[in-house]
Amino acid sequence: MEGHSITKVVLLACGSFNPITNMHMRMFELARDHLEDTGQYKVVRGIISPVGDAYKKKGLIEACHRLEMTRLATESSDWVMVDSWESLQPEWVETAKVVRHHYEELLASEQNIDDVDTIKYAKKRRIEENHHKDRDDLQLMLLCGADVLESFGIPNMWKQEDIAEIVGRHGLVCITRSNSDPHKFIHQSDLLWKYRKNIHIVREWVTNDISATHVRRSLRRGQSVRYLLPDSVIHYIKEHGLYSSESEQKNADVVLAPLQRYTEYNTEHHH
Repeated sequence: MEGHSITKVVLLACGSFNPITNMHMRMFELARDHLEDTGQYKVVRGIISPVGDAYKKKGLIEACHRLEMTRLATESSDWVMVDSWESLQPEWVETAKVVRHHYEELLASEQNIDDVDTIKYAKKRRIEENHHKDRDDLQLMLLCGADVLESFGIPNMWKQEDIAEIVGRHGLVCITRSNSDPHKFIHQSDLLWKYRKNIHIVREWVTNDISATHVRRSLRRGQSVRYLLPDSVIHYIKEHGLYSSESEQKNADVVLAPLQRYTEYNTEHHH
């Protein structure tokens, strides 16, 4: 085995992006710096996957607008892009399935690159070795804030086997603020403790707590949100008259998709 191989990483962020803020973009930069600083990883791409409308979160505006705002926000980045697959699905898609989808896409695109190499250099043997499902030189990691890590502990929010698949098979990069203690949370969970080596905790010292909830409130009240979101996104919001008191009431009386799905599941499968 040749000395020390560097693993290529694709970072995937799932969420509402309602709207996307500069903080969301900063998370990618922080995560890349942290991973590459270890000397073990090269971050090659970032993917933002906004949740579909079927998620039914209060105040969640239409996916087409959230996608377009995210596209505008990523325009200035040469490595972070938006992907619409998840948001175009008619039903809410579990995060584990989104991760699976993107990992398969990633393997397929790498396979194409390998096939080109084969034609060029007749490296048949290397291809055959690469045919097993997981590749050591290629990893997809879920990028999230401390709130997502802590939501693993909320009953009926996640299936345990999904957490095991995401964290055990792929990995998690968690950006945390000074007031949260992810290590304690990992210590309290047997499942997260088991896969702790796959969880990368990134401390954010410049707390840049731009919550989308705060942004929507300011927009409803006609206050400035400049420098919290890219100008292009603010322009788009103004142009389409997004985020009003009405839009904030969307799904107010509906149960969040995962809670609905897993509560039903657990009731039916009660031992």
